[in-house]
Amino acid sequence: MKHTPIRWGRLIRRALALFLATVTIWIVAITAGLGWTSGLFSVLGADPILVTGMLRSELGGPWAAGPLSGLDGWGRLVLEQSPLLLSSQGAVAGYLSGEGSLSENADGGGEGEAYLEDEDPIELPAVTTAPDDIIAQTLLPSASGNYLYADGVYISNTSGHELDVQALAAASVNITLPQEGPQVLIVHTHACEAYTPDGTDVYLESDTSRTLDTDYNMVRVGREVKAVLEEMGLTVLHDETLHDYPSYNSAYTNSRATVEAYLEQYPSIRIVLDLHRDALVAADGTIYKAVTTIDGEPTAQVMLVMGSDNGGNFPLWQENLTLAFQIQKSMDTLYPTLARPITLRSSHYNQYLSTGALLVEVGCHGNTLQEALRGARLFARAAGQVLVELEE
Repeated sequence: MKHTPIRWGRLIRRALALFLATVTIWIVAITAGLGWTSGLFSVLGADPILVTGMLRSELGGPWAAGPLSGLDGWGRLVLEQSPLLLSSQGAVAGYLSGEGSLSENADGGGEGEAYLEDEDPIELPAVTTAPDDIIAQTLLPSASGNYLYADGVYISNTSGHELDVQALAAASVNITLPQEGPQVLIVHTHACEAYTPDGTDVYLESDTSRTLDTDYNMVRVGREVKAVLEEMGLTVLHDETLHDYPSYNSAYTNSRATVEAYLEQYPSIRIVLDLHRDALVAADGTIYKAVTTIDGEPTAQVMLVMGSDNGGNFPLWQENLTLAFQIQKSMDTLYPTLARPITLRSSHYNQYLSTGALLVEVGCHGNTLQEALRGARLFARAAGQVLVELEE
C-alpha cells in the first residue's frame, strides 16, 4: 500500500498558527470578559484580515451550523481540545459571516455592561484561590463609633431622624403571618451582583463583580435563604428576575413593579426580603471583605439596611425598623459577629410597599460565594426564628 508522505512543514505551520489563535482568544477572553471579540482584532497589533485569514485557512473556513462542521480531521481534533475555541465558534463564525455584533445597554446607561448576542457561555478554568490582596475584616461596632445602642443592638443612623432606640427595643412587631398562602417574598433589586471567584465558583462577568449567571449572583443566595426558611415551615416565593439588567439605573423601578405585582396577586405576603451584597473599596483601591468565623468556617457578615421617610412618602418606616431590630437581635444572640450594625438611611429602598420589608446585604464583592452562602443560611435561621413567632 502506498503511503502519503508526511508534510511536516505544513503541519508545523498549522500547529503554530492554531496555537497563536488559541492563545490570542484565551488572553482576550479572560482579560476583557464578554467584550472579548471587540479586542480580538487588535491584540496582535494586526488588522482583522490577518486574524480572519488565520482562522479560515488553518481551521478550514467559517464554522457552520454543526459544532465542528467544515473542519478536517486534524482541525477537529485541535478544536475539541480547546474549550475556549469550541465554545466561541458561534461568535467567531457570526463575525466572519457579517452577522455577529456587540450590543450595548439598551438605554446606554447603567454600569456599561455589554454582551455578545447569541454567545454560548465560555467554559472557564477553575480558580485555585481568591486573590490574596483582598483584606478580610470582621466589622464590629466600637465604643468610639457613632452608634445608637439598645438591648445588645447597634444602629448607625444617617437618616436625619432622631431615634428613640430604647422605645424601639421595647416595641413589638406589628405583623401577623397568615397560615394560608405565601408569607415571604424574596426579590433582588441588584440581582447581578456577584462575589470574588474562588475554587470552582467561576463565572462569566457581565461587568465587574457582576454576572447574569444565576448560579453565581444574588439569585443563588436567595435560593439558599428560601430553602432554610421553608425548612422552618414558612411559605416562601422567590422572584429571580434580573432587575438591574440591562439597565442598572432602572433597578429599583423594576423591582418595585415586581413587588407590587406579587403583593396584589398574593395578599397573604407580609415579609419582603431584598437581598444584595455590599462593596467595600478604600480610596487607594484596596478591596475589603466582611467576614467572620462561625463553627470554624469563614462566613460573610450580614447587614440590614433600612430606609426612612426622608426619601419620600414612607410614614410606617419605624414598623420596618422594629422588625429589623428583632431580627438583628436574633442574629446577635445565635451567631455573635455575624451581623454588622443596622444602617438606617434617608432613602426608602421600596420598603414603603410593606411593613415587613428589609434590605439585606450578604457579604461584599470581596467575599467568596461560599462565604456568602454560609452567611445567608445563618441569617435565614435567625430571621426564621423571629418570623415563625409571627404566625397566627
